[in-house]
Amino acid sequence: MKTQIKISILFSIMLMFFLSSCRTEELVSIQTPPEDTLTANSNLTSLMSQTVMNDGSNDNIIDNSNCFNIELPVIVIVNGLEITVNSDDDYETIEDIFDEFNDDLDTIEITFPITIVLSDFTEITINNFTELSVYSNNCHGENESDDDIECLDFVYPLTVSIFNKTTEVITTVTINDDQELYNFIDDFDEVDDDDDLVTFNFPISIVLLDGTELTINNFDELEEAINLYGDDCDEDDDFDYNDDDCDNCSTEQLSDILTGCTNWSIEDLERNDNDLDELYEGYFFNFLTDGTLTATYAGTIENGTWSTSGSGNNISVIIDIPTLSDFNNNWYLHEIEQDSNETKVDLRVGDDDELKFKSNCN
Repeated sequence: MKTQIKISILFSIMLMFFLSSCRTEELVSIQTPPEDTLTANSNLTSLMSQTVMNDGSNDNIIDNSNCFNIELPVIVIVNGLEITVNSDDDYETIEDIFDEFNDDLDTIEITFPITIVLSDFTEITINNFTELSVYSNNCHGENESDDDIECLDFVYPLTVSIFNKTTEVITTVTINDDQELYNFIDDFDEVDDDDDLVTFNFPISIVLLDGTELTINNFDELEEAINLYGDDCDEDDDFDYNDDDCDNCSTEQLSDILTGCTNWSIEDLERNDNDLDELYEGYFFNFLTDGTLTATYAGTIENGTWSTSGSGNNISVIIDIPTLSDFNNNWYLHEIEQDSNETKVDLRVGDDDELKFKSNCN
């Protein structure tokens, strides 16, 4: 509101002088403070463009390319099944099909033609895999440094005021999404008109990857925030769709689920790439809050211990049942799946060992 008031005062003063036909050099020197005006081709406009450019890594499970994404809807053939991808949620459907079996060959075919969206929001029609490869080969590889900043986002809408010193006209523009802001900054840098004073209607908000929302009061604070938080996260610019299923997992959440549900059974157990789950049909596992666990089969109870540590995608689960060595390992939490009728906890070590518990517990 401070900036808006300053512009309103400036406009009122100019209008008064215009009506009285009595202008002075003092009027020309009236300007908003530097921290409230945007400078073309500055470090800040570059940082803003990087923050709002199109992130192409969200659909890497389909195209293995970080610098563009495929416009939806798109039809893909996943392990022989035709899937229509209408939203980001459908990427999880593809992942579920890939994860159904650990010892099969996962394949995905794209049904052409498609439209890809580049980092500057340019849209290009692609008719076949060869054409797609031309663009894909020009992307940075997995986890290589690239231009886009994915660790923070602007909260929309944003209101921009543009004062032209020659025409003495104030124009107000509402920006509703990343593409509109990218285009605005791009046009602003390209024209670089000294006659225009550009300011945002502060305060504005930005949101970090962890959901924290920050209030920004001027352009200096905005530049400082982007510099501070721009590299403060894992941008997940890789093609391993399985490495981020527990971004929001915690040991507290896992412990609550394991101890809150009862009679866990084994859905999948693989050790050294050998399937062992059929050996443990009819076993039921119960995790207790004191760090002990029981495995019950046909009235026989085997005792053991369990513990957790870490956070996010790096949560360790140590299981030790002396009489059931197939379960003993320093496992890592891969995923927690919950729906209205069932809960699953998926533990893994590398590509060869997997232990998946399930319980009829919501």
